[in-house]
Amino acid sequence: MDIGILLALAYQGFTDELRADLQARGFDDLGSAYGYVFRALANDALRLSDLAQQLRMSIQGAAKIVDEMCERGFVERVPDPADGRAKTLVLAARGKTALAAARRFHAKYERTLRATSSEREVDTLRRALELMISRAGLNGAALRAL
Repeated sequence: MDIGILLALAYQGFTDELRADLQARGFDDLGSAYGYVFRALANDALRLSDLAQQLRMSIQGAAKIVDEMCERGFVERVPDPADGRAKTLVLAARGKTALAAARRFHAKYERTLRATSSEREVDTLRRALELMISRAGLNGAALRAL
């Protein structure tokens, strides 16, 4: 198989397991782009325009996702402390809980890989993925909804 297909299938398998895990924890209403928004808002409140820019999408597209996430209790719009007329986006308690559950799944997934293969193989996989990311000139901040 081509390496691109291998990467796509591995990612698909990973996300299928992640979604199943989160669904079992009561998060059965997650949209496909929510994880990107969770990560973008994990440490900082953002204005919608900044979120859209970070996710490399239109403001209208980001607004649609954010509206859904607000309705489902994952995100809140709060007054911007620097400009009372503007709103910023923050993770609501439910969003923080979902993100924490996803991060626990990520750690467990890697532990399972290490238990079913070898430390060396997983470390080699990590280095190969990091090399691919570096060659593309990307970093975690460049993560965008596909």
